[in-house]
Amino acid sequence: MKHRRSIASLALMAMLSACGTDSGSLGGAPQPTPTPTPTPTPTTTAGCSLRERQNWVAAQMKEWYLFYDTLPANLDPTPYSSVDTYLDALTATARAQNKDRYFTYLTSIKAEDAYYNSGSSAGFGIRLGLDSGSNRLFVIESFEGAPALNANIDRGAEIVAIGTTASNEQTVSTIIASQGSAGLTNALGPDTAGTTRVLKISDASGTRDVTLTKTDFALLPVSSRYGAKVIDDGGTKVGYVNLRTFINPADAPLRSAFDMFRQQGITKVIVDFRYNGGGLLSIAELMGDLMGANRSTGDVFDYVTFRPEKASNNSTRTFSPQSQSIAPMKVAFIGTRGTASASELVMAAAIPYLHANAGLIGTNTYGKPVGQIALDNTACDDRLRVIAFALQNANRQGAYYNGLAGTMEASCQANDDIGYQLGDPREASTKTALDYLAGRSCSAIPASSAALQSGQIAAVRFSQPVAREILTPDRPNTQQREVPGLF
Repeated sequence: MKHRRSIASLALMAMLSACGTDSGSLGGAPQPTPTPTPTPTPTTTAGCSLRERQNWVAAQMKEWYLFYDTLPANLDPTPYSSVDTYLDALTATARAQNKDRYFTYLTSIKAEDAYYNSGSSAGFGIRLGLDSGSNRLFVIESFEGAPALNANIDRGAEIVAIGTTASNEQTVSTIIASQGSAGLTNALGPDTAGTTRVLKISDASGTRDVTLTKTDFALLPVSSRYGAKVIDDGGTKVGYVNLRTFINPADAPLRSAFDMFRQQGITKVIVDFRYNGGGLLSIAELMGDLMGANRSTGDVFDYVTFRPEKASNNSTRTFSPQSQSIAPMKVAFIGTRGTASASELVMAAAIPYLHANAGLIGTNTYGKPVGQIALDNTACDDRLRVIAFALQNANRQGAYYNGLAGTMEASCQANDDIGYQLGDPREASTKTALDYLAGRSCSAIPASSAALQSGQIAAVRFSQPVAREILTPDRPNTQQREVPGLF
């Protein structure tokens, strides 16, 4: 992944309303004191020339960037043809140091607000993975209420060919041979409603051509099919919850899931974050609270730390047990290289209290112990997501840039088996999670000493022995940043 995984600091979004962020309904994070005073933003369209937008970005970076010492002393924006390429140049040193792997980026205010508030997205409603060794493209998840699932395309289906019509379909292998994996993104078309493609699908029902049209749909953060359930493991009840993304609509289904666990007296839980790219800090904190019935209000969930001259914005979040909360004795977190940011924070926050009873199942995670604030140039619909703070758990652990495998006190290696639905006890990662919870033996995940350097999610291998890569555009939209592989 590349890029980005964003823990959006709601507190800072609210406090930076002078920048045009309308976040009054997004409360829930600790309020920094005193209120940060952002750099003034343009208020008319006269402030939207390329040079003015570049200058605005440079000013925000100079004021708020966590890795301020890596910024060029004076970088002339003239040679750069876009704000994005200029921002790439500003953050080049931090990226080379493995600190900011496309976590700082420019996006649309309207598009991001729509996503975080409702899960709004335009697409086929599938998450795609590419088996790089064989150049085969698979659906690794299919979302409810979207075109693909409505056409009976689900996890495990292979996309053999893509075309605008059945007569001009090109096979996936042909596209990759001529254009690389980026050619697949191009072949699938723009992320706008009304885009139509013909996909040749191969699954248990056979091979067929399916015509799909991208539409607007609301992505459910917790699947209505398999997102929350109770698994009977040899007479032991195990709670299973799969969170796809940390957005506001996750609040209610997460409370419902843990209340179900509470009512059934469940103390062993599988939390499936295998494709979760992150999202809102407030939802991460809620998840911690829902697994913190036995935590006191003085127990630390996380520390949020800004650069020295912004230290007045630092905060400490303590647990706040909810009426739906449980007190798990053991938690199995399913993770992959597609797991980042808010997902990693929830896992890291459990270590000081559960120690080896909080295990990482699957593969090493992405490694993003930092978060962004939102800085808005409303006249231009520009939102700069800038890395502005570091995250640490109660033990002050937070330098897991190479993933959590070296920080978690217990782990079990497992594959991502798309032959079974997520949460199926027969699926490899879920089965291994059950083994861990039951105390059965497993092989530990090796902590990688090599940092992930690529800026692309498409370069992230999240399972072995299958080298499957999450397919994502070079410059993903907000939804694709938080839901890697989404099309």
